[in-house]
Amino acid sequence: MDLTGHWVGILAIVVFVLSYSVVIAEEFTHLRKSVPVMLGAGVIWALIAAQYAGGEMSKASEEAVRHFLIEFGELFLFLLCAMTYVNSMSDRGVFDALRSWLVRHGFTYRQLFWITGVISFFLSPIIDNLTTALVMCAVVLAVGKGNTRFISIGCVNIVVAANAGGAFSPFGDITTLMVWQRGIVDFFTFFALFVPSVVNYVIPAVIMALFVEKATPTVDSDEKEVRMRRGAKRIMFLFGCTIATAVSFHNFLHLPPFLGMMTGLAYLKIFGHYLHRTEMSLARRRAGAEAGDIEPFDSFREVARAEWDTLLFFFGVIMCVGGLGFIGYLELVSQYMYVELGPTFANTMVGILSAIVDNIPVMVAVLQMNPAMDITQWLLVTLTAGVGGSMLSIGSAAGVALMGQARGMYTFFGHLKWTPIIAVGYFASIWVHMMVNTRFDGIMP
Repeated sequence: MDLTGHWVGILAIVVFVLSYSVVIAEEFTHLRKSVPVMLGAGVIWALIAAQYAGGEMSKASEEAVRHFLIEFGELFLFLLCAMTYVNSMSDRGVFDALRSWLVRHGFTYRQLFWITGVISFFLSPIIDNLTTALVMCAVVLAVGKGNTRFISIGCVNIVVAANAGGAFSPFGDITTLMVWQRGIVDFFTFFALFVPSVVNYVIPAVIMALFVEKATPTVDSDEKEVRMRRGAKRIMFLFGCTIATAVSFHNFLHLPPFLGMMTGLAYLKIFGHYLHRTEMSLARRRAGAEAGDIEPFDSFREVARAEWDTLLFFFGVIMCVGGLGFIGYLELVSQYMYVELGPTFANTMVGILSAIVDNIPVMVAVLQMNPAMDITQWLLVTLTAGVGGSMLSIGSAAGVALMGQARGMYTFFGHLKWTPIIAVGYFASIWVHMMVNTRFDGIMP
């Protein structure tokens, strides 16, 4: 049924707008972002099912829901594995050790600006832009204590770098992951976005660096060296093996990437069992209070520490946008944007829209529209959806998280004053992509 002009369709749009308005207001309401979209998804599909009930197509809505559930399930299992590995590395002190090393080495503010930015750019493709931003923000807060100006510009730099770095890797952002899992763009083809991503980061970073002082921050004398805990390096190695397994399953065996990730999770579980047994044995050999110093590794504890709010948020978004697509709205939008306006203009607008709404629902909508585009354009929309959110602090998960972590020092308006420069980097990266990746023109996925 075409319900776009029906009261069901109009009410579904209202429900989605209200739900997402509550998500945007999370900073003020403190209501987890997953709650409104999960409720909105249930209401939208209930409206659709009520309209379809009793007719010849009564099963159509049920089949559609199951289709979107499979789409969410693949994303959920993939992210659950990645989050568990990141939590395990955090438990073993990998990120604390990195922060300690940077804090203790006496770099100037300007050097720290570049170091945190470059590390964010290259770490984001591996552990995702959100985790990278949180780790690097901890460094900026530690060395910039008392220097609000440096913390503010340092956080802006981290958000831009993490989003740019995440755009050229399937593991760097939820949007790139979704495009890869759909099989639209091959794993290694994403790296064609490396040069545009560098341009996107470097242009605003060079200008912002001119406003960072060259003085050396004073570090607390009691700052101690943090060493990684037992098993840290082996867990990092296993994470690399897990990524290789997921890529191999997808590229050579034509299996969904989540299956390779879950196989890799078994690597961690097996090693975690060994680590737990040996640490328990070591704890028993120690006497008294010393035995309590060791907290044995527990892989299931790291699973429990996954970002469940984020995972359930994806469920709500996929189901909400899927409902609007089932009603018929996405077909109308796709016809207008990708046929009448043209794919290049449409994909550029996707990035700008991502800065306002967030890139996840925007990319979900694009994937469900599935416009007929060549690889050049699919790479373009992957790039714009990934880096467009850098233009506003609320435009990406990294920016939202840092506003909470550096509350009062990194703010919406503090980021906004750098938006024109970040926008220059955004449009420059699009131009560079269209110049250097012409070899993909006309090649359909």
